[in-house]
Amino acid sequence: MPTSVHDALNALFRNRPTLAIELLDDAFEIDLPADTLVEVAPTDLKDIPVLDRDLDLFFSVGRRCEPSHGVIVEMQQALREEERQDWARRAAGVWLRLNRPVLLLVLAPDPQVAAWASQPIVTSLPGYVLHPLVVGPDQITIFSDPSEAADCLELAVLSVVAHGKDREVVETFLSALSKVDEDHGAQYHEYAYCLASADVRQVMEEIMSSATWPVYSPFAREHFTNGRAAGLSEGKARAVLTVLKARGVAVSDDALTAITSCTDQERLDDWAHRAATALTVDELFE
Repeated sequence: MPTSVHDALNALFRNRPTLAIELLDDAFEIDLPADTLVEVAPTDLKDIPVLDRDLDLFFSVGRRCEPSHGVIVEMQQALREEERQDWARRAAGVWLRLNRPVLLLVLAPDPQVAAWASQPIVTSLPGYVLHPLVVGPDQITIFSDPSEAADCLELAVLSVVAHGKDREVVETFLSALSKVDEDHGAQYHEYAYCLASADVRQVMEEIMSSATWPVYSPFAREHFTNGRAAGLSEGKARAVLTVLKARGVAVSDDALTAITSCTDQERLDDWAHRAATALTVDELFE
């Protein structure tokens, strides 16, 4: 399963680079023809000083040597104002790099987050206000026909992420996966599971664990089991970090990576107990 939302989002759009163009056209009637060359551009762009971290996704649209637009894709699942300010800085940085129009496309599966993210971003640079193009649940197709979902699994994944609390949406998606080869189906199941909220994951697990589910397959059980284990590890790691934060214990980047990447359930349980008394993060690992 992809190790993070960032990895899953990247894989989903890299598999279908025109997906961003299709979303812009469907949701905002922005005409960037899908037959135009769309390339996934490098996201590190280290020559742009305003970018303090890599972009989630960045596409160039048009001729390789002279693109007509740049498109930044971000996914937002919570209300964090500092991240909206980061969007404005990244958009400005890409504009400086390309000297072409730059569009910021934000995927927000939660309706409250979508409404918040859609607000104009007023920056400290006088006159610079960024208007994000936010795709929320209302702009994401609900599939009811598995064959149609199978024809565009990328959109089907986004449908599950936005509408997966509806059991029929998940059932349609899983039926669509049964119409493609098993490896391909497993890949897109992973994307949906990784990007989905805990509530949607629960619906997916309930359906896949049912012996009566008609498209039940070995890959579904395997990924259900692996997904459940990954979710358990994620929850325990979050508990460790929550306790350390509440007690004012500083956590270095290396320590954060060690905790969040750990899949050893016994070790995570041990860290959770130690977090209650440790004075430094080093004591956690001793």
